[in-house]
Amino acid sequence: MRKLLVIIGIISFSAGICQNKELNLKNMQTTASGLKYKITEKKNGIKPTNGDYVLVHYTGKLENDTVFDSSYKRGEPFKFRLGKGMVIKGWDEGIALMGKGDKATLVIPPQLGYGSQNMGTIPPNSTLIFDVELVDVIPVEKIKPYDIKGKKEVTTQSGLKYVNIAEGKGVQLKPDMKVKLHYSAYFENDSMFDSSVDRGQPLELQLVHGQVMEGLEQALLTMKVGDKTHFFIPYTLAFGEEGRAGFPGKSNLKFDIEVIDAKEMIKPVPFDVKGKDTITTKSGLKYIKLNEGTGIQAEAGKSVTVHYTGYLPDGKVFDSSVSRGEPINFQLGSGRVIQGWEEGIALLKVGGKARFIIPSNLGYGDRAMGPIPPNSTLIFDVELMDVK
Repeated sequence: MRKLLVIIGIISFSAGICQNKELNLKNMQTTASGLKYKITEKKNGIKPTNGDYVLVHYTGKLENDTVFDSSYKRGEPFKFRLGKGMVIKGWDEGIALMGKGDKATLVIPPQLGYGSQNMGTIPPNSTLIFDVELVDVIPVEKIKPYDIKGKKEVTTQSGLKYVNIAEGKGVQLKPDMKVKLHYSAYFENDSMFDSSVDRGQPLELQLVHGQVMEGLEQALLTMKVGDKTHFFIPYTLAFGEEGRAGFPGKSNLKFDIEVIDAKEMIKPVPFDVKGKDTITTKSGLKYIKLNEGTGIQAEAGKSVTVHYTGYLPDGKVFDSSVSRGEPINFQLGSGRVIQGWEEGIALLKVGGKARFIIPSNLGYGDRAMGPIPPNSTLIFDVELMDVK
């Protein structure tokens, strides 16, 4: 339900650390941001730059040296794009100080970690300590815009312009399809402002009317799987005369898009709640249980897997994992979902099904969230698939 958070270790670093740990943390260097680090093994390998992929092995320890997380135990290093906000600030800064093959200890103050956020099992204002090894550095080539010189440009009645670079042989995109694509987005002066190619992670979305800007929706509906197309989207089909944060008024935009895959969506069937009791909690959450479930109880700190369909009061579907065929997974109590979900999911056991009727103060409040208007009551049919 929103910026990718990579939670890879949390501890509270305070008085009481054993003597061996004190010795290990001596002679550390401190950066201007407050990060403390010590290169414990230097190999003089290539250093990563912002945007490069890095593979990192790590071990996180509690203040009493108890290991709480380790990529070594999983047998697989953690991969991410450096400097792209995919990890906490202390990791982005600390790993950039290392070379391939280097090992280091990072002591990360709260302002470079999760700050005052309560992440469930992560205490607020925690200092983070990691022993890390930079296993590999994979440089990323600079993205080049599609070459449209000499190619035919088509203009639609709405003012959208497009140039087909490569023609695919897959299915034609249609409304409500689940679409997987790569894109790079530019202002009219060719300055890039976003790119799934740069992140190395294709975008997946459902072609529901109103969930993306009008020009992009129109653009995608001209494409087939396998197509590579350059689009010019006039401001009237983008963010209009007023613009929005990061986009000045009357901003014309360009998109280079490649459609990788597309599938027809499963149509969700609303739960039959006739004759079932509606219970209201102290917070104002209403819920209707269809069945209790017989598995593990969901509770804060545990990872839960949930299938859901979200409806507005008029019955319109605004989001559905059922349609996508992919349940959502998150840590309960970590603040990653709306309050109504935090409270509602904790009422269920694995196998349990329920309908939540969530007032706006437990949802998105007075914020508009794509197809969800401000101050909306939200209705969710949910099924708890797993708890770990």
